Order: sequence, then structure tokens, then C-alpha cells
Amino acid sequence: MKKQLKIALPVLAAAAPLLWAALAPVTAASREQLFEIPKGTWARRMAGEKAEILPERVTLTLGVQDVLLLRNSDTVPQIFGPVLIMPGQDFRLPFEQAGEHPFACTAHASGQMTVTVEEAPAQGWPRLRWRFQSLLKHIA
Repeated sequence: MKKQLKIALPVLAAAAPLLWAALAPVTAASREQLFEIPKGTWARRMAGEKAEILPERVTLTLGVQDVLLLRNSDTVPQIFGPVLIMPGQDFRLPFEQAGEHPFACTAHASGQMTVTVEEAPAQGWPRLRWRFQSLLKHIA
């Protein structure tokens, strides 16, 4: 019995965090995902530099991080979809449906940016995988 307990305790200690990650509700400190257009981006582009400041694809999760926040810290206006974002201005775009949302974006090197909005992960393996991928994204 004592030998079985010595084996069971480490297994339970290792399994407890995985069980929590698979079952606990997902939350975030903020529902906003910030992308900032740094000051001098336009000038760098006009000088012929390759200024890739925004990813081609942004992935958000409903109910967790489903508000895209664009901050224009540059000295010229930027266009995102139908919106003109003036220098020093923030633009918040909340998403309420999962799917692919392409936008014209003057701050992006290709002039196009796609926002992918995913459903909140269900309990179990999907939630565990989502947490693991989120952890990897923060480490990279």
C-alpha cells in the first residue's frame, strides 16, 4: 500500500494542472488584443525600408480576447477597413461572431489584414490545446 501511494502521489501531482487546464473556464485580463503602429512607420516606408509591423493574420477568441485594438502612434493617418485612424488615436473593433474577416489596412505591408475569430474552446482536450497554444504564443 505504501509503495502504491509513492507512485500515485507524483502521478496525481502531475495530472492536477492538466486537469485544471482542461476544465477551468478561460479568461483573460483584457479582451483587447493590441497592435500598435509605431511612430516613424510611414517615414521608414517612404525611405524604402521594409516595415512589417502588423501580422498578416490576427487570431482572436470569442469571449476571451475578441476586441481588436489598433493604436496609431505614427504621424500620419492609417486606414483600417472603412475607418480612418488619426495619429495618436485608438480604434477598437469588437467581434461577436466567429469567422474570417479581411480588411484593407494601410499599415500592413501587403495592404490587407485578416482577422480570424475562433469560438471559445470547449472543455476537455480543445481547452487544454488552446491553453497550450496560448502559452507557446506568449513565449515566442
